[in-house]
Amino acid sequence: MAVLIKISIGLAMFVYLISGILYAVGLKTRHNQLFQAAKLAAITGVLANLTALVARTIISGRLPLTDGYEFLISFTFISVLLYLLYEKMSQSKTSGAVLMFIAALLLASVFILMPHQHGAYSPLMPALKSPWLTSHVLTAVIAYSAFTLGAALAAVQLVKKENNEDINVYRAAGGGFVMLSISIVLGGIWAEQAWGTYWSWDPKETWALVTWIIYAIYLHVYRSKGWKGSNANLMVVAGFILVLFTFFGVNYLLSGLHSYG
Repeated sequence: MAVLIKISIGLAMFVYLISGILYAVGLKTRHNQLFQAAKLAAITGVLANLTALVARTIISGRLPLTDGYEFLISFTFISVLLYLLYEKMSQSKTSGAVLMFIAALLLASVFILMPHQHGAYSPLMPALKSPWLTSHVLTAVIAYSAFTLGAALAAVQLVKKENNEDINVYRAAGGGFVMLSISIVLGGIWAEQAWGTYWSWDPKETWALVTWIIYAIYLHVYRSKGWKGSNANLMVVAGFILVLFTFFGVNYLLSGLHSYG
C-alpha cells in the first residue's frame, strides 16, 4: 500500500507538471487540442491524487487529515479539483498553467520534505482524538485551495496586465476567507477542549490570523477606487504567500502546538 501511495503521488506530480506545460504552450499557440490534452492530464493527476488519499485512508484507518503529509496531498487534490470546476464553469483556461505548476511543486515538496512518510503513520496523539479534527482541518484545506485558485488567477492578470478576471479572483478569495474564518472558529473550539484555552498565540494561530487579516482587508477595499486591478491582485498573491508560510514556515521553522500538523 505504501508503494501505491508513493507511485500515485509521483504520477500526480508528473502529470500536473505536464498539464502545466501544455496549458502554457496552449496559451501561446492557441491550439485547442493542447488545452484538451492539458485538461486530460489534470484529470489524470486528480485521479492519481485521489488514489493516494484513498490508499492513505485505508492504511491508517482514518481520514487523511491528521498531519502535514496528509494535509499537502489533500490540499493539492482540492486545489486542482477547484480549478477544473472553475474552468468548466468559466471556459477560461488562462490560469491553468500557473495552478498546475503550483500543484506539481506542492507534491514535489512531499518528496523533498517528507520522503519517508508514504507508508508511515503514528497513533493519534490525545489532542487529535477529537470530533472537531475533521471539520477544522477540512475547512482549512478548502480555504487554502480557494486561495490557491485566487492567486493563480491574480498572477496571470498581473503578468498580462488585464483585469477581466477580477470578479473571479474576488469570489475565490471570498470563498477562501469564509472557510478560513470557519476553520479558525472550529480550531478555537477544539483548542479549548484539548488545551483549555480558545487561543494561545501559537505560531500557526498567529500566522493564520495574519493571513485572515490580509484577505479581510482585500475584501473590504476591493470595491474602493484605486484598489481594483494590480493593487488588489498583488494583495491576493501576498495573501497566498502568507498561506504557504503558515504551513511550511510554521511547520518547519517554528515550534508550537501545531508542529505536528
